Amino acid sequence: MTCDRRDGLPGQSGGIGDVAPHVDTHSADVVVIGAGQAGLSAGYHLRRTGFAPGGGFVILDGDDGPGGAWQHRWPTLLLDRVHGFHDLPGLPFPPADPQQPAAPQVSAYFAAYEQAFDLPVRRPVRVRSVHSLPDGRLDVRTDGDRWTARALINATGTWTRPFWPHYPGRSSFRGRQLHTADYRGPAEFAGRRVVVVGGGTSAVQLLGEVSTVAATTTWVTRRPPHFRDEEFGTELGRAAVARVDEAVRAGRPPGRGVGVTGLPVTPEVRRLRERGVLDRLPVFDRITPDGVAWADGRFVPADVILWCTGFRAALDHLAPLGLRGPGGGITMDGTRVVADERIHLVGYGPSASTIGANRAGRAAVNEIRALLAPVPVLD
Repeated sequence: MTCDRRDGLPGQSGGIGDVAPHVDTHSADVVVIGAGQAGLSAGYHLRRTGFAPGGGFVILDGDDGPGGAWQHRWPTLLLDRVHGFHDLPGLPFPPADPQQPAAPQVSAYFAAYEQAFDLPVRRPVRVRSVHSLPDGRLDVRTDGDRWTARALINATGTWTRPFWPHYPGRSSFRGRQLHTADYRGPAEFAGRRVVVVGGGTSAVQLLGEVSTVAATTTWVTRRPPHFRDEEFGTELGRAAVARVDEAVRAGRPPGRGVGVTGLPVTPEVRRLRERGVLDRLPVFDRITPDGVAWADGRFVPADVILWCTGFRAALDHLAPLGLRGPGGGITMDGTRVVADERIHLVGYGPSASTIGANRAGRAAVNEIRALLAPVPVLD
């Protein structure tokens, strides 16, 4: 990830358009922003197709160490509960303990990957804004140095831009509000009355953990959750990807795949059902100082509201390029931004999954290779 938490919030982009005086300026054919799964995959394929580290390409990462968003996952997320993690290209994930936290194991794997392929990752470097220069190059402005590039692969993901929906009275709540991105485990909810908002996999996982220590838990979702008893197969996966791909090709925001894939009924989900933890309510109409309320008069007291409401793509640093259309989305053709062929978004839209990011990294590099130096690309 490259944008810090402030960069993901509208109106707090950390100085879009501003650049500090007397900074060093560097040049590379390709700048990759972000060193998570998508960024490292792109780096691998850049090296493999002949881009040299340094002048050929550089990876700018805003975190202090390797691991992308994985290093920030909550400590109680064990490796065997990670949904759909795939190897990076060229280096299998080593044997690991599935009953240990995922964050340190995946972060160690990313660190080993950077070293194995000698990827030129510079960190911590937070990209503030990207502008177009009169000579056709891109001007990448960071919190330190400045880079110019002929093409850019953006791989900033979503973790730094948690989505907080607005409900009347939210600012009046006297208890604690936090997002999935802030969650560090269930212990701090002991004896508290907790409302969990959201219908995705993370909401179910966190609800299950919190319910073991909280005084009460209340689960609310905008739509009735769709639990899937059958296994997640190829056909269902393709349907989810196709739906997101259709959206971004039409210039709409990518949305969420859970509407197609549903929530898998795992043994843990069955146990939560038996305990009544998954007795869901429709989302409330307003928030009061002491809880949440519905228009029909229902009221649930609360000490904590846990917003498991997802994330949005961290793309504010690209705002000066004017890539967004009237609907708020960016029109895409594969990984390429239709409005600017120099820009590729990897890990965005249909390539947001780990396996999708791997494939997208290869596709983006092949297109950039053809754009910058028309030569045969790899099959």
